[in-house]
Amino acid sequence: MPSEASGNKVLDVKTTVSTTVLAALCLVLSACGKTVAVTEPKGAAVQAQPAAAGSKAGEEDGKAGAGDKADAAGDKADAGGKAEAGGKDSEGEKEKEGLTLTAEQLEKLGVTTQPAQAIDYREENIGYGVVLEHQTIAQVVADLQTAQATAQFSKASLERARQLHGTQGAISADLEQTAEQKAAVDFAALTLTTEKLSSTWGMKPPWKDIHDSRVQSLAHGDTQLVRVTFPLGTLQGAPAEFHGARVGSSRPDATSDMHPVWIAPADAAIPGRSFFTLLPAGALAEGERLQVWAPVGQPTSGALIPVAAIVLNNSKYWCYVEKAPGTLVRVEVDTGRPTSGGYFVTEEVKPGDKIAITAASQLLAKETGSSEEPD
Repeated sequence: MPSEASGNKVLDVKTTVSTTVLAALCLVLSACGKTVAVTEPKGAAVQAQPAAAGSKAGEEDGKAGAGDKADAAGDKADAGGKAEAGGKDSEGEKEKEGLTLTAEQLEKLGVTTQPAQAIDYREENIGYGVVLEHQTIAQVVADLQTAQATAQFSKASLERARQLHGTQGAISADLEQTAEQKAAVDFAALTLTTEKLSSTWGMKPPWKDIHDSRVQSLAHGDTQLVRVTFPLGTLQGAPAEFHGARVGSSRPDATSDMHPVWIAPADAAIPGRSFFTLLPAGALAEGERLQVWAPVGQPTSGALIPVAAIVLNNSKYWCYVEKAPGTLVRVEVDTGRPTSGGYFVTEEVKPGDKIAITAASQLLAKETGSSEEPD
């Protein structure tokens, strides 16, 4: 019995020591910030797995729902885009269809058509000119005529004195020398007057002398001499003709053709190439400045759209072309190449196409519905 009791005491002491050691170990671990893993029962783990699976299933359902919404929004956007494109196509088709009117409606609107004229167009450069006063030309012509007469008289006097030399009617040697001197001076004056003409109408005018009818017309003011200057690099040679109008005018307002054209002395006030040309009197006043267009490059064939056929809508220029009897289609016109009679085009309208040259604004109002027109 004593031995058995002592054994139990030893076991109790060991158990107490073990418990104390475990408690101390737990305190040390908690002080270091570590936790002791606790093993959960298997039943709790089993219950956690279905919960996690349910959470994942919910997330997938949410994603699927968001995808369905995005697809639906995309379908709506596609449908809207198709509807918009369809609207534009219908508008384009409507514009291509144009207006279909009866003969009575066309008559009430006052619509008249004519075939588009076939013309050749050339690119043009712009310069500036001035109409010279005919008084200057008349003065130069008079000075030249005077110099010619004086030189001719002096030459004749000298020849007569030489013919009488050694005869009873011979003049003295002093008088003969005086006649020679006067003839030489008069001839020099004639040469100087002739050279002055180059500053008046250039070195190579289209006439040979002042007795030409064109020179007399310039001196009398029936024809005007125009000096034109173009910026450097715009013209390589002398064009065959010019077109001119008052400063500030557009190309369709240009006057009649100005020709011939020849090279003029350089203008000290304006750097560039200068030319002379002729213009019938009456269109412009003497001393007036004008814009001048010079054709360059090769001509291009196309159609002429008259100014009366042009109508403005939405910041664009249009004309109406009769595609079929009673059917008029509005066609956009490129106004980048104006001419004296309207606008030159190559793509929009072809030569021979019937163009509405009157009541274009009434046709536009009827097409767009901006105002009521007679039916």
